[in-house]
Amino acid sequence: MTSLLTRFKYQIQADLHEFFDKKENKNPIAMLNQYIREAEKQTEQTGKLLQRQVELKGKLESELKEATTMLEKRSAQLALAIEANEADLIAFAQQEVETYKVRQASLLTSIETAKVQVFELESKYETMKHKIKDMKVRQLQLMGKENVVRAHHKMDHIIESKNEASFEDLSEYIDHLSTKIDKKYEVTMLETRLAQLEKKPHTLLPESKVETTNE
Repeated sequence: MTSLLTRFKYQIQADLHEFFDKKENKNPIAMLNQYIREAEKQTEQTGKLLQRQVELKGKLESELKEATTMLEKRSAQLALAIEANEADLIAFAQQEVETYKVRQASLLTSIETAKVQVFELESKYETMKHKIKDMKVRQLQLMGKENVVRAHHKMDHIIESKNEASFEDLSEYIDHLSTKIDKKYEVTMLETRLAQLEKKPHTLLPESKVETTNE
């Protein structure tokens, strides 16, 4: 039964990996965004665990300080009880001293372990943050590539399109408009010059003198 469940679990995992691989091939940026969101969530959780571990280490250090203080106090009291030869006080003080010694040793071990754990968590936390930063850089790079591909696709579609106006058609249309405008400009200039001639005063030629011959 256990073997069957194990095979079933592995089959589900394989199916999920295949599904995500197909999805990634179809839309890599969407998958990368999902990875980044998941990584940010895990990093946030790791940061909270790190903070909690730091707080626990601080509490252990507070307990150690208190145990050390009480050990010193009970050790001094034991010395006084021995000096006063108070048997019951000696027995109580000795028991207290032993208890605080054991607690002190245990706390010292726990604090050393907590220091190592905090260091490991901090290292992994920083590594996770760097990984997220790297993924975000990769995200920007992919977005840039996708944008270039889309831009090229749109431009190629316009350049090579048979159904829509091509650049050549637009160029011919612009040339046609330019020719019409130039002709209108020429006509307008000619009309203007003719109108200016009409406004100028006409200069009459002097009458030629008629030579008379004496017959």
